[in-house]
Amino acid sequence: MNQQISIKNYLRESQLFLGRAIAASAIVIILLLILAGRLVYLQVQSHHHYKTLSQDNRVKIEPLPPTRGLIFDRHGQVLAQNLPAYSLEIIPEKAGDLAVTIQALSKIIRIEADDVQRFHKLRKQRRRFDSIPLRVRLSAEEVARIAVNRHRFPGVDVKAKLLREYPYKDKTAHLLGYVARISEEELLTIDASNYSGTSYIGKNGVEKTYEELLHGQVGLQQVEVNAKGRVLRVLEDQDPLPGHNLHLFLDTQMQMTALEALGEYNGAVAAIDTQTGGVLTLVSKPGFDPNLFVEGISSSAYRVLNESIDKPLFNRAIRGQYPPGSTVKPFIGLAGLELGMVEFHQETYCPGYYQLPGKEHKYRDWKKWGHGEVGMAKAIIESCDVYYYELARTLGIDRMHSFLTGFGFGERSGIDLKGELQGLLPSREWKRANRREPWYPGETLIVGIGQGYFLSTPLQLAVATATLANQGRRIRPRVVASIERPDGTHVPTSLKISELSQADPLHWEEVRTAMIDVVEDLRGTAKRIQTDAYRIAGKTGTAQVFTVKQEEEYDEETVEKHKRDHALFIAFAPVDQPRIAVAVIVENGGHGGAVAAPIARKVLDQYLLGDSS
Repeated sequence: MNQQISIKNYLRESQLFLGRAIAASAIVIILLLILAGRLVYLQVQSHHHYKTLSQDNRVKIEPLPPTRGLIFDRHGQVLAQNLPAYSLEIIPEKAGDLAVTIQALSKIIRIEADDVQRFHKLRKQRRRFDSIPLRVRLSAEEVARIAVNRHRFPGVDVKAKLLREYPYKDKTAHLLGYVARISEEELLTIDASNYSGTSYIGKNGVEKTYEELLHGQVGLQQVEVNAKGRVLRVLEDQDPLPGHNLHLFLDTQMQMTALEALGEYNGAVAAIDTQTGGVLTLVSKPGFDPNLFVEGISSSAYRVLNESIDKPLFNRAIRGQYPPGSTVKPFIGLAGLELGMVEFHQETYCPGYYQLPGKEHKYRDWKKWGHGEVGMAKAIIESCDVYYYELARTLGIDRMHSFLTGFGFGERSGIDLKGELQGLLPSREWKRANRREPWYPGETLIVGIGQGYFLSTPLQLAVATATLANQGRRIRPRVVASIERPDGTHVPTSLKISELSQADPLHWEEVRTAMIDVVEDLRGTAKRIQTDAYRIAGKTGTAQVFTVKQEEEYDEETVEKHKRDHALFIAFAPVDQPRIAVAVIVENGGHGGAVAAPIARKVLDQYLLGDSS
């Protein structure tokens, strides 16, 4: 078999190689041209754009939260301050798997379920690149542990910040309020740019009313960061403007005296400077520790406060609405005198009960055997109900409503605190609109002794008492005395006064004299608080918690404690030149003269004598 010999075609191979080389060279040249074009585009045409992006990756703008203003009492005692604290914070965008990160951190420091729950709640309100606190108020040891393990946790850091602190805790909680984390609803209403870097906002009390002044203005700083986001140096900064400091009329020692005087009872005490309207004391007992809310109160702790039968979160001083009882008798008496419906020495016989003409129902007096012949002075001194049943019937509900409105009953006082309730001064129109019923004559009698639909707050009673002490000069109550600007200058708050018209100044003096005898007369219902140091004008009151049936008698010894009458007392002193007006309500305290009046005396002693013993 013959072998076939193949002959290579060198020319063809050479041409094929040359074609491939040219094609490859062309592709390389095209790619180089594309690369060069891209380089030109990036480094020439888009130079400014990418330089800015690069700068933004290197330089960050960070907000500088302002220092919140402080709150002081009238003597310069700090009521709300800012203390340095360390918090453990996480940036979700950089932290990776949050569950794993938090689990690992919990092996280094204590992290509770409430901390994790609060963290995730905040995470839903923030952006992924925001720093969110997981634990607050870290100890020095915990800070050290985190620092040692910092390299293991990207996006995790310890930050120092100022936290709000209330040194007097429950003693000033209802007046000052507290700050807490900004809610989703609040984020929709506040200036987001000014609250950049700020997590807290005033929730109630002074903190909420004066939020705009206390907060201040946010600052900014440009910082240079490395690839991991750690700050290398500060390039430029604009200092924040700190919040204004507030100086209150409040006397902290009086506040503590009032709370101590209430003892085991719940209730409220309101004391006002009769010349300025300044709130010297505003107590609501029981209270709560506002420091619990600053960083977010735990669910269990909040449940205890919210479900307590004593309602510690409820501000009794401005929101508690109680029947004013016999404390309104001086005002009703003054209405009778000023409107010409009765003479001061005109007498009514009190057999221990009162009946409307042609009616069998008996409206009882607290003294079941009666007071005998009673004029206005005796009716105020001994708190005769029958006298005021007759006077109320003579005046009628329309005249009483119109006159008492001038003292602030049935309307908000205008105090610089949020959430004040207006009480209830009933009228024909009110009942028709709210109960769809006519007004009955018997209801007029009950209003005349401060019962029935009639409701008042402790603050309203204090304002009305101050107006009586000032002979018709009504001053809007104020908590804040002056505002201290960051430069140290003080701006006093405005004084608002209205004058009640008087038919005869002698009528006012007659009623005031009767109130003095409530304390100084041997028959006076508050005779036990008389003092030689100064003279007090006052009026006791007792408000029913439930209605006693016609055929039944009220026996305090057999009635459950929470159903016992409320004890009330109003007073102003010294009588010659009144400086302070006070109202006290003791829930389920019984008799105003026995329980509420001694509390008022201790508050008056503290203010006028510097002594509460």
